[in-house]
Amino acid sequence: MEPKDIVAQYIAHIHAQRFDEAKALLATDGFEYVGPNMRFLRPDDMLSYQFGMAAIQKDLVLRQISADGDHVFAILDYRTNFEPIGDVRLAVWFRVRNDKIQTVEAFYNAAVVENMLGGNLPTPE
Repeated sequence: MEPKDIVAQYIAHIHAQRFDEAKALLATDGFEYVGPNMRFLRPDDMLSYQFGMAAIQKDLVLRQISADGDHVFAILDYRTNFEPIGDVRLAVWFRVRNDKIQTVEAFYNAAVVENMLGGNLPTPE
């Protein structure tokens, strides 16, 4: 499977809240997620956070996905049920190695997410 297809499948699993299937597409050794206000070094930690956010997820819209070799770029709208905040626009850079997502780097307005979570962000290990 091509890196772009792996990432598209991962996004589809997150959208459908199929976290076990999403986890199967993530590397176990050397995994890293970096966002503007948090960092995870294990897929389980990142997915636990995403599972916690599932309650406010109204929709996850993939607006664009493109690839350059093992690098995949996605633009998404994270639509929420949290009306005071609304939606969060995301740009995500994935790096795929050996048919697994090795790194995820997300770019979004961190202040919006911090307000949604009341300042209770996960702490890095």
